[in-house]
Amino acid sequence: MTRSYLTYAAPAALLQAALTVAGCSPRDESAPDAPRVSGNDSEVMPAPVATVPVRGPERVVLALGDSLYAGYGLSRGQSLPDAVQARLRAEGINARLVNAGVSGDTSADGRRRLGYTLDRLGKKPDLVLLGLGGNDVLRQLDPKVTRDNLAAMLDELQRRGIPVVLTGMLAPPNLGPDYAGKFNAIYPELARQHHAPLYPFILDGVLGNRALMLPDGVHPNARGVARIADRVTPVVRQALAETAEG
Repeated sequence: MTRSYLTYAAPAALLQAALTVAGCSPRDESAPDAPRVSGNDSEVMPAPVATVPVRGPERVVLALGDSLYAGYGLSRGQSLPDAVQARLRAEGINARLVNAGVSGDTSADGRRRLGYTLDRLGKKPDLVLLGLGGNDVLRQLDPKVTRDNLAAMLDELQRRGIPVVLTGMLAPPNLGPDYAGKFNAIYPELARQHHAPLYPFILDGVLGNRALMLPDGVHPNARGVARIADRVTPVVRQALAETAEG
């Protein structure tokens, strides 16, 4: 967590300046799967090559998040859920990730649509990958509001018997130690309370690296998504293995 926080400190001013860019705004396109174009990134993020046959029953993972899940600025098929799915299937795991990422969503937006999103899947997912809160920070919303919304979502998923993996966010230091301290405590505390695996900072090792970020400095490009997927996939793999054992 300390290393992640220090990594985040360098581009903090850039993130603060990005309050008005697309990370805070809803999608411009009416179609939820409109392609996102990001230069030649499609040429640098090939899908992993399967080394073993895909076997076993299909495992459905619902990815509920904001633009970092939706694939803002990227072409179709380059989102984080797409990348995680490709890695799991390359390992022989019959996984299907359903991308329920919506650009601009706050934790309150995610809370409002969680039940509807689950109900319209048609079947209970084996796992939910939950990543919201980044837009709460960009809008400097009260951390208590973010905590309450995430806790309510975790409670609902627990009620439905659906395990969760959390991907966390950190507040930039220039929002002040009080705000950052309260916000940064949300994810580890909720993960402990709900016995949920946590990837502490979704942009760890990516934010601040221009080669891995879109020009807005807020969203990862395809190479950045690939790096995040390399780190998040083992957490998802382990969670799926535990659900199979349970």
